[in-house]
Amino acid sequence: MRLDRRLLLAGLGSIAGLHSAKAATDGPPDIAPHEAIRGLPRSLPGADLQVIDLWPGEPPGGGRGPDADGFRYVEGVVGDIVRVARPCLLVMRPANANGAAMIVAAGGGYEFIAIGNEGVPVGRVLNAAGITVFLLIYRLPAEGWGSGPDAPRQDAQRALRLVRSRGTEFGIDSARVGVLGFSAGGHLMGETAVGSAQNLYPAEDGVDAQPVRPALAGLIYPVITMRKPFDRTHTRRILVGDDVTPAEMKTYSVDLQVGPETPPCFLAQAIDDPVAVADHPLLMFAALRKARVPAELHLFERGGHGFGLGAPGTPVAAWPGLFLAWIRLHGFLQR
Repeated sequence: MRLDRRLLLAGLGSIAGLHSAKAATDGPPDIAPHEAIRGLPRSLPGADLQVIDLWPGEPPGGGRGPDADGFRYVEGVVGDIVRVARPCLLVMRPANANGAAMIVAAGGGYEFIAIGNEGVPVGRVLNAAGITVFLLIYRLPAEGWGSGPDAPRQDAQRALRLVRSRGTEFGIDSARVGVLGFSAGGHLMGETAVGSAQNLYPAEDGVDAQPVRPALAGLIYPVITMRKPFDRTHTRRILVGDDVTPAEMKTYSVDLQVGPETPPCFLAQAIDDPVAVADHPLLMFAALRKARVPAELHLFERGGHGFGLGAPGTPVAAWPGLFLAWIRLHGFLQR
């Protein structure tokens, strides 16, 4: 039986099964007085995390979005999120914050968001290094949004601006906000890193005066290109379908948009990855070198796809330590 993480939308406090008024008051601070949160089993990944809505009202682009029974989104027992009706950030605060922040986008082929594998566990590792983590719960393109494939990109841009705008609240240095993505989330964070010169939505409020260029980007087994013969990914099918136009090829191939303004990038991949084959990070690394953007690439002989932190004792489990060493090299962990 599937257990759902369902966060209520505004105005549904009368639904049976909700916390009492006192429990709602004691909930995460970003829940408005007229909202409530259903008590969640503590076994669900991220069940106790603070929630911050990305948009003050309806997301840009229109569209009805998914029917999530009046909740923000639905989360399964292993932490796979679907039916994202209200995109948001889940906050993971470190015990000893050092001023750095990382927006993390888990993958799932743009059909779900695997925070149980590539979100909460990764956030704990980053928290241990003093980094404040924001797990990005982004709109899924096939769930009825008017912006289609640009809906998650809009959410990612808004997330960067929102985190920077609340830097004082979270003790964050606005110059040290990075992004980290996995698989389709790696595609999303790659698109965000290379597309910082383009505003993907009209300004909603003062938050949107903030810049969208991340300080650096970590892309772990990312989907990078829509070019044949490397386009046999679910990400490509969801974003652009089977017939890719030249404009779509340019827009959704991360490597084709790399320029001198692209922030430093870290890439990690297993050579035996059957989903986003190793050519994806190789193409990205070549583009970064051509643009003279600082970059580091790690290819592991085995590991497949979706290894998250990597099984203990396996070569791919080295990537978190390598990533932390790399961001330290770039001054990201300074106090």
